Amino acid sequence: MTAALYGVRFGLKTVVYEGVQPGGQLTTTSKVENYPGFVEGIDGGVLVDKMKAQAERFGAEVRYGSVTKIEKTNAMFVLTIDGEEKVEAGSVIVATGASAKYLGLPREEEMKGRGVSTCATCDGFFHRGKVVAVVGGGDSALEEALYLSKICKEVHLVVRKPYMRAANILQDRVRESQNIIVHLESNVTELLGEMKLTAIKIQGKDEAIVVEVSGLFEAVGHNPNTEFLKGMVDMDAAGYIQVSSPSTRTSVEGMFAAGDVADSHYQQGINAAASGCRAAFDARDYLQSKSF
Repeated sequence: MTAALYGVRFGLKTVVYEGVQPGGQLTTTSKVENYPGFVEGIDGGVLVDKMKAQAERFGAEVRYGSVTKIEKTNAMFVLTIDGEEKVEAGSVIVATGASAKYLGLPREEEMKGRGVSTCATCDGFFHRGKVVAVVGGGDSALEEALYLSKICKEVHLVVRKPYMRAANILQDRVRESQNIIVHLESNVTELLGEMKLTAIKIQGKDEAIVVEVSGLFEAVGHNPNTEFLKGMVDMDAAGYIQVSSPSTRTSVEGMFAAGDVADSHYQQGINAAASGCRAAFDARDYLQSKSF
């Protein structure tokens, strides 16, 4: 929506296809408190709606539907919408984001936003002084556990393998922490609670235990939403679009990428918004250099 806002204000005919999850990961966050300008915080879905309304106010056209294929013919892009409709564009900004991986547990869907989260930076504050759990053994999981350990009473780190995969320095910090309990060779197998999460069942190598927690943070990775572009644009091994930083240019002339779809590191709303601004500038400069 930031890219659309800037694009339309540049005088470009700007069309946004919302995809299957309009607003992306922000809409799964009950309250966003780290986005500048909202002193008391704001519901993630409300923030997305405000961004959309702002872009539409200046003339951006928001359409329902998903881009399922993009082809480039001469200088023009041809986008296939929902496998049927064809739309032409002089430039394309890919801002399809990334989808957090979940464990696939029973009741997980209903517990999202009610104790189950994939972002400690976003939702950790709501569990200040309480007991929480983190699932994962990589850098992200340990970073989340360390962050939560500073604001929560106790953090249970559940690691599927008999060892942690994270950088040694992170492992050392976790071991040195007084309130992080590490469960190796363990899995979360059940979510307990009525209207919200109150406990989890952890299946260890030899026994299962029930731990009372107010929150479960699943740090098992993200999947960039780039499946429809494979073979067209350069990506890294994980599927994130590669850009010529600090620009948002991709390997395809006239195609730009913004937000989590090209960012496997920061993955924050404010950073995604900033890259949307840059992508609009890059698209404008590209279109001004061409004659269609």
